[in-house]
Amino acid sequence: MSVCTPPRNPDAEPLQLPQLALVRQRFDRSAIADPAAATHAELDRVIPSDLPLQGKRVAITAGSRGIAALGEVLAATAAFFKSRGAEPFIFPAMGSHGGATAQGQREYLEHLGLTEAHLDAPIVSSMEVRQIGETHHGVPVYLDANALAADHIVLVNRVKTHTKFSGRLESGLFKMLAVGAAKHLGAATVHRESVRVGLAEVILSNARLALKRAPVLAGIALVENAAGALHTLCACPPATMEDKESGLLTLSKTLMPRLPVQDIDLLVVDEIGKNISGTGMDTKVTGRNRDILSEFDEPDPTLPRVKRIAIRDLHPDSQGNALGIGFADFTTDRLVAAMDYGKTVTNALTGISPEKAAVPIHFPTDRAMIDAALGSLGAWQPNTVRLVRIRDTKHLDLVAVSPALLPDLPGHCEVVHTPQDMTFDETDNLRPLEA
Repeated sequence: MSVCTPPRNPDAEPLQLPQLALVRQRFDRSAIADPAAATHAELDRVIPSDLPLQGKRVAITAGSRGIAALGEVLAATAAFFKSRGAEPFIFPAMGSHGGATAQGQREYLEHLGLTEAHLDAPIVSSMEVRQIGETHHGVPVYLDANALAADHIVLVNRVKTHTKFSGRLESGLFKMLAVGAAKHLGAATVHRESVRVGLAEVILSNARLALKRAPVLAGIALVENAAGALHTLCACPPATMEDKESGLLTLSKTLMPRLPVQDIDLLVVDEIGKNISGTGMDTKVTGRNRDILSEFDEPDPTLPRVKRIAIRDLHPDSQGNALGIGFADFTTDRLVAAMDYGKTVTNALTGISPEKAAVPIHFPTDRAMIDAALGSLGAWQPNTVRLVRIRDTKHLDLVAVSPALLPDLPGHCEVVHTPQDMTFDETDNLRPLEA
């Protein structure tokens, strides 16, 4: 079903949309030139040379995010352990993603290019878990059964801000251990108990117990720069993992991309997706969150204040999971059509976040969506409305802003071209955002 804009008088002048200036944000783009070599070097530093690994099975986590150089890092990790005589394998550590099925999670990895051929290691996908204990909060702790049956587990994950809370540890190795590697049952348990205990505390206490009782050998923490490239790679043993992740989270926060201004009337987002953010679009970028666990515990004056959000498309690498669509006020028919309702709802309910799967008002074209979104602001004017258009919340180096925002741009912004009319194709959909 499609929602259409109200009929207009054919003799009336067409709505004058605000012009947009293209702006480049200058972020720290420092990056690791050879991720595979960096992985080998870090593992060689952390894994004792006299540790007997001949014939040992090593389980290596692979998540569902679009992490920079993840394939190179996983392949290098597997190669390192093979060089020491071990038998490494990759296992999906993505909670309920991929439709919460073993085949769905394997297919998700393959869709990201993480195939057995590319990684030169077998992928062992199962939703079977074992309970390894219970925290002092009374929360049961689960872990992938195949990983527990291995001699060693190596965690690989990106360290970044979490979309639901702020804390000493947010999204990283501890979350991978407590949620991702705990599969559907463990992820659902963590989120359910978080309503009672708090998500940050459940992740922390579950991961601490898992580190004591599971054969975790090391973690490989990855930090990206604002352009989405691999900035830092650090391996650490279980004993130092918590402190190391905390420090890397601080680094990640200094590097993360942000919108150039805080007060925005309309934010147009070209794409959402699980490969972009766990919530489709990063709440720490948009400043908008809808969640029973947190509306961000304390008002954060550094986060944007956005009145309306309109999203255009779903990234194909999200494989139909449109979690985060519920953050938007407006969207398009094609995004709704691309949505795999089952995957989206499974993910939303596992995370105790039905709000994130709610479908907003949707329109047949970008033009109709933007007309309606602007109209919902009240008496707006092209020269005063504060409109920002972005590709997604992970890639913010190139953004488009309306003329009213130009005086507010910070010093790290460069105007690539002056305000110009929005350009639509023959189907009334916006043309790509590019320099």
